[in-house]
Amino acid sequence: MSLRLYLFIMTALTALCWLAFIYVSRLVNPETTNATGFFLFYLSLFFSLIGAAAIIGFLVRFVFLAHELAMAKVKIAFRQSFLFSGFVVALLALLAHGLLNWLNLIILIVGLSALEFFLLNYGNHSVIASDRRERSNLTDGE
Repeated sequence: MSLRLYLFIMTALTALCWLAFIYVSRLVNPETTNATGFFLFYLSLFFSLIGAAAIIGFLVRFVFLAHELAMAKVKIAFRQSFLFSGFVVALLALLAHGLLNWLNLIILIVGLSALEFFLLNYGNHSVIASDRRERSNLTDGE
């Protein structure tokens, strides 16, 4: 898939997600809705934020970090937009239930930071492992 096609599809789907979020937020009355209404609200917000943050994150990386490959920028931007959207939705859910305090905020930040660290290391180890397999295949063939 070309970069232009990716950006077009991502922008179109993000616009649809934002339209769905606006529709759900106008349809759902927080005082009378059940768990399904809240689930749809948070889910539509989550997907809308993922799309918007992925596009913005990619464009910022594309402008300021020109030395990286475009595909690497797309993967990083999407991963970080997923974590950012989860952070925002979790904050709003905690706030809605009256559970947002400094301790919960710190736990959420530490947990998401650990997840990001794990995902960074997991990606590096898989690359290192594939490099080792290629090197061993080269030495075995000689």
